Amino acid sequence: MPWNRTDPAKERLKFVLEWEERWQAGEGRVNLSELCRELGISRETAYVWLRRYRESGHDVEALVERSHRPHHIPNQVPQAIADVLVAARKYRPTWGPRKLRAHLIARNPGTSFPSESAIAAILQRNGLTQLSRRRRRRLVVPATRPFAAATGPNAVWCVDFKGWFRTRDGQRCYPLTLLDAYSRYLLRCEALVDPDTRNVEPSFDSAFQEFGTPEAIRSDNGPPFASTGAGGLTALSVWWQRLGIRHDRITPGKPQQNGRQERFHRTLAELAQHPERDVRTQQRAFDRFRYEYNQERPHEALGLKPPHSAYAPSPRRYPRPLERFADDSHARFRVDRHGYIRWQRRRAFISTALVYEDVFVDPDPSQGQRWEVHWGPSGGHLLLGWIDERRPDRGLVLPSRRRR
Repeated sequence: MPWNRTDPAKERLKFVLEWEERWQAGEGRVNLSELCRELGISRETAYVWLRRYRESGHDVEALVERSHRPHHIPNQVPQAIADVLVAARKYRPTWGPRKLRAHLIARNPGTSFPSESAIAAILQRNGLTQLSRRRRRRLVVPATRPFAAATGPNAVWCVDFKGWFRTRDGQRCYPLTLLDAYSRYLLRCEALVDPDTRNVEPSFDSAFQEFGTPEAIRSDNGPPFASTGAGGLTALSVWWQRLGIRHDRITPGKPQQNGRQERFHRTLAELAQHPERDVRTQQRAFDRFRYEYNQERPHEALGLKPPHSAYAPSPRRYPRPLERFADDSHARFRVDRHGYIRWQRRRAFISTALVYEDVFVDPDPSQGQRWEVHWGPSGGHLLLGWIDERRPDRGLVLPSRRRR
């Protein structure tokens, strides 16, 4: 019968002991073919184990299965390089093989590092990767319209709030992120305790002072960037447009139109998984992350170069005078501190976002008893709604928001 697969070493020992007994009984002669037929093994296998047994001086340890691993691997990564890769991964636990390789090559010119697949294998052998990975969902084709104008630095800035989380003292933290769409440069990453205009406006003021003003800012339709009121305006978006900044809002329910921001929030989520003691300490962690993200972390969309290599401050410096939207061909009214205008001896509510702003009222050519209310620069007025002279007490009638 063939070797017992449950314990081959015992079967080999049985074979050599039987051979040794017949060798002594036959005075140095053994019919090996007959012995192989009795045990159900080939003559080649018998010669291999007899040779090992003889060369070891009849030591039964020679019958143990040997490793088939080669003694020399020409393409093996040197242990010193492997140690550098493991140390880099422990220092940057969220970076993958591609980013680690690009970063180490930039820091160590002239040193040869292995390929990305070899680095991935080294990290896996050292237990530094997750074996179970989530299946990628099939995504719809992203819309390119929101970022078609991002032809250079400061052409489009993207802003959004990442989902809130609690610091270890129980305080809610709302990370406000401001990103340059062209270079992916992280302009601001602020830990706010309340996502309102009073907390957000100082962050933009400091960003404008440091980097200048962009041509456009892209956001979603949530507060404090947009509202359900007249024209979707808020005090923050009115301030932007008074500074000459176009406000682009994505289509409701289409976060892929702000895809750069959404992808960045996936990276920031890794940091938010380990919150700090309080909001102040969390802000210091965000500042360290911002420096690393801009100055050191390779970005795949930039050819594995850090964002600072593709960014430059805006020539549109700040502070800058606010634009006055005046047009003598329109009937102009000033919105008071409560959001009303005085129209035909009555008060008509417009919007609290336009406090102390000028709005323009003109007859609606399609409706004889309805008046259009506009706000904005000459030639590009934003239609806020209508005032019906039959019911001026209703205030501003907003356009229909029927979803297409």
